[in-house]
Amino acid sequence: MIAFLVVVFISDITSNTLIHAKSYSSPNHLNSTNLLSQWKLVEKEIGKQGVMKPDDIFYISLPRNDLKVTVKGIPIRTGLALGGWVAFKQMGNQTMVMGDLVLTEKEIQPVMSQLLQQGIQVSALHNHLLNETPRIMYLHIMGHGNPVQLAKAIHSGLELTKIPKNEIGDSYAFPFDKQKLDSIFRHKGTITNGIYHISISRLEKIMEDGIEIPPAMGVATSINFQPTENGKAAITGDFVLTAEEVNPVARTLRKHGIEVTAVHNHMLTENPRLFFMHFWANDVPFKLANALREALDKTHSM
Repeated sequence: MIAFLVVVFISDITSNTLIHAKSYSSPNHLNSTNLLSQWKLVEKEIGKQGVMKPDDIFYISLPRNDLKVTVKGIPIRTGLALGGWVAFKQMGNQTMVMGDLVLTEKEIQPVMSQLLQQGIQVSALHNHLLNETPRIMYLHIMGHGNPVQLAKAIHSGLELTKIPKNEIGDSYAFPFDKQKLDSIFRHKGTITNGIYHISISRLEKIMEDGIEIPPAMGVATSINFQPTENGKAAITGDFVLTAEEVNPVARTLRKHGIEVTAVHNHMLTENPRLFFMHFWANDVPFKLANALREALDKTHSM
């Protein structure tokens, strides 16, 4: 019996020592140079350049500037509602990827099948808009593993779409007072190609399978303004909400004539559980901004 206890004790010490050593020998502590090289390889596999975002997110835009889409007869620009993306983050000895692919109806099943065969998970498939022509759907994806292999897998799905590698499009101005919009939202927005965009993070941490998901990976409220005719702007985007916030926000939007176009999940196992409320309106921009700010005040957001 004594001999047995000694063997178990020694075995336990050895096991703990090996685990501790493994944590130092694994690539958990990639330095900035190694990460930069890693992201260059990811760019090569995806076939598009990316940018670093806050919280060490490597973000690649996948805009559908090949599509000519209208909503209720209004032509919508890529930056308003057709901006797909994938975002990578190093998590210890592996990488997490999340993304939102903008697809036509004919592209959905071939792309989904290819991604699933390559080990990429599908977390949602749905609309963001209503009354658009042609019909557009959004495929949300995620995966964990080697970043280059993840990029290869995603690229194999992208090859089945007409997502262009060239992001150059027409140039547009933004005729409205940006500072006034910033003041209403109490955050600084950005203007890209004539689209005003603002992103507002939630105050609590968002976790998925025990991993914190940064706002830049799709868990911040996103609002876009596109100038239209007669001094108006089209707005769309999505509120990131907990269950108890869904109806107060929906009531506020509808009170101000803003359409709620979708309410759904984007992820599968996040905590707290989140719902994404998409919206649409075409009206005087500052009137819409005040309505959206009132809705934001119903949420646990910055």
